[in-house]
Amino acid sequence: MERDGQLMPNRKGMLLLATKLDFVAGRVAGHRDGFGFLIRDDRGPDIFLSPREMQKVLHGDRVLVRVTGNDHRGKPEGTIVEVTERKTNRLVGRLVSERGILLVVPENQRIKHDILVSHKDVGKAIPGQVVTVEIVEQPSRHTQPIGKVVEVLGELDDPGMEIEIAVRKFDVPYEFSQEVIEQAEALPDEVTYKDLKGRVDLRDVPFVTIDGEDARDFDDAVYCEPASSVRGGFRLLVAIADVSHYVAPGSAVDLSAIERGTSVYFPRRVIPMLPEKLSNGLCSLNPHVDRLVLVCDMVIGPKGAVKAYQFYNAVIHSSARLTYTRVWDALSDPECLDARAMGQTLADLQNLYSLYKILFEARQKRGAMEIDTVETQVLLDADGKIDKIVPRRRNDAHRLIEECMLAANTCAADFLERSKHPALYRVHEGPTVEKLQNLRAFLKSVSLTLDGGDEPESKHYAELLKKVQGRPDQDLLQSMILRSMQQAIYTPHNSGHFGLSYDAYAHFTSPIRRYPDLMVHRSIKALLGGKRYVPLPMDERELEEINPAGKISQAEETARWDQAGAWFSSTERRADEASRDVMSWLKCFFMKEKVGDTFPGHVSGVTSFGLFVTLDALFVEGLVHVSELGNEYFQYNESLHELRGERSGIRYRLTDALNVQISRVDLDARRIEFRLVQGVKFDSLFKEPAGKAASGGGQSPKRKPRTGRNNEAQMEGDVKAAGLEPPVTPPASKTAKRGVNKKKAATASRAKIAAEKKRKEELAKAKRVAQAKPAAGAKMRSSTTRKRSS
Repeated sequence: MERDGQLMPNRKGMLLLATKLDFVAGRVAGHRDGFGFLIRDDRGPDIFLSPREMQKVLHGDRVLVRVTGNDHRGKPEGTIVEVTERKTNRLVGRLVSERGILLVVPENQRIKHDILVSHKDVGKAIPGQVVTVEIVEQPSRHTQPIGKVVEVLGELDDPGMEIEIAVRKFDVPYEFSQEVIEQAEALPDEVTYKDLKGRVDLRDVPFVTIDGEDARDFDDAVYCEPASSVRGGFRLLVAIADVSHYVAPGSAVDLSAIERGTSVYFPRRVIPMLPEKLSNGLCSLNPHVDRLVLVCDMVIGPKGAVKAYQFYNAVIHSSARLTYTRVWDALSDPECLDARAMGQTLADLQNLYSLYKILFEARQKRGAMEIDTVETQVLLDADGKIDKIVPRRRNDAHRLIEECMLAANTCAADFLERSKHPALYRVHEGPTVEKLQNLRAFLKSVSLTLDGGDEPESKHYAELLKKVQGRPDQDLLQSMILRSMQQAIYTPHNSGHFGLSYDAYAHFTSPIRRYPDLMVHRSIKALLGGKRYVPLPMDERELEEINPAGKISQAEETARWDQAGAWFSSTERRADEASRDVMSWLKCFFMKEKVGDTFPGHVSGVTSFGLFVTLDALFVEGLVHVSELGNEYFQYNESLHELRGERSGIRYRLTDALNVQISRVDLDARRIEFRLVQGVKFDSLFKEPAGKAASGGGQSPKRKPRTGRNNEAQMEGDVKAAGLEPPVTPPASKTAKRGVNKKKAATASRAKIAAEKKRKEELAKAKRVAQAKPAAGAKMRSSTTRKRSS
């Protein structure tokens, strides 16, 4: 408790509760601008930490904080009383030399400290290289952190450097220990005879795997046939790799998998959760070899309801490794060469496709949300850099497998819930009150409503999504609906999956790459064997003190499941952050050569400090800072997701079309900056006042253009084209000579300004007359005719 900041010794050495001393324990989250926040353990509101306080700590450190007041926004502000645990002992950065002093500038923008390195501790590194530095002296209010170089990664633009930086930057475990490798290598290369004991032999069933072209590990295989017990129904078998047979709880391989939590996917490289001997070999459901599996055997009725299911251990022999493209080509054209080569497998695929149609129709009736978004695929060159970015096309083969996996996952959750066995559920809760209010306010502005009152259900969201299909602002509305959702997490406390409209949902189908799936497997297998599965503690210090033979209390068991849910939710976020960081780096490198070029794009995000714009052709996002929008103040409306000019009234909203110029690319910050390119034309201001100004104007459709932007030469040409004479320009007054009466000169100046103003008014009036004049041969309805028609 003292280690975690719950207890605090006083001057006499007595331990006191930290809460009684008005101290708040938590984790420091740094910001790239130098300040930070305390993420409280009690889940209270975050406490602001000034840049002065952040000098004592690094991002991720655990501290005790005393609340000292409120900042200018009314949010709590605090002072760091004590650092209870240092979390950052190593970091990656670039070695630089400033006036003979060697520093390592961290790649993590949340850490604003430069690490001092002495010349004797620099090793073979030279300034400009990317290195890993070990901190030997932590920072304090008056001193910088001191470290020594322990690894030289190379130059910043070396192939694959972005991945080497990301895995160290986000503390992703990327190397297996020697013990883990030896333990994995000691496993057999194939299924042995003793492994078959107690398993159902399904080697004669023609299972197939359907994955992407670049997939290397195959978690799942499927088979479908018409059900004999239910008319119009199907029997679906989903076989999942039995990783739990080879990975024993508490083994070196298991502890390594817990630390990783999930596999991390980068372009052209994967950091696997399990050693390659297991992930791509013994556990992967490769074709034409025996593999151990845990099967979910389901009977599904003609309306998509699961009539019966059971789980059992089995052995299979996959008959084919198929890809989404091949399957969809065969289903689309059964007479093509690829389809004919499949033989009987094509008939099994057609059974799967018929079942998919049933499940998809049931999904729509259930009210699950369907959001049609554009996914992108990065194509790399020989050096591992982006060659181009293209949209990824989803077809019904993707959706077919997705529905099969959803059916198996729901059966797993239902089995665990009915058996009252603790497990990790995949929980997705509905929108918070604040997000719901913002969404409703936005929908009101576009004449839409969300049914369901204060607690809308997923079916109400699904109905709303159907209404927006085909609208010009469909992308905008889908973005707003997505932003109102909460993030899905792992937790032992089941509260359903809002987006999929399931009462209970668990991840069961990917134990090779997700540890929560492995825990679900262990729970199901324990129930099949009449036992109970209790997870190990997530904390290494607690793990060292555990007694495997001892019994644990109900409270301790619940605490372990809670720990597991929190940990694997965090490892999932860590993997996502690392993948996004690599993609951001690659995109920045890709855009370096395009600085100065202009591209069309759409607003994909609105903040108080500017607009995030995604380029239409390149699918790359950058920032247009608010200072680039014009010489006026812009008000940010969070509920409407818009910036509005106080003087001009110009509005910028999500999905608005803009032309932007790439002005700056910052590789270190992973940031691309755009400059707005104005493209307002005379015709758009006068002939189409109901529409938006051309890219970059961002005007409201209902806002009339301001005549102050008139081009006089253009106006005069339009007036003459209409057969009228423009007003005569008054003669310019002669410049007053030196020594003349100042009063006379002032009067002449005022007269000139008045004459110029009058001329502009007459010119604008002539322009309006020209626009109102009918074309040759056109008929004008008389006032009498108008009265009759009204």
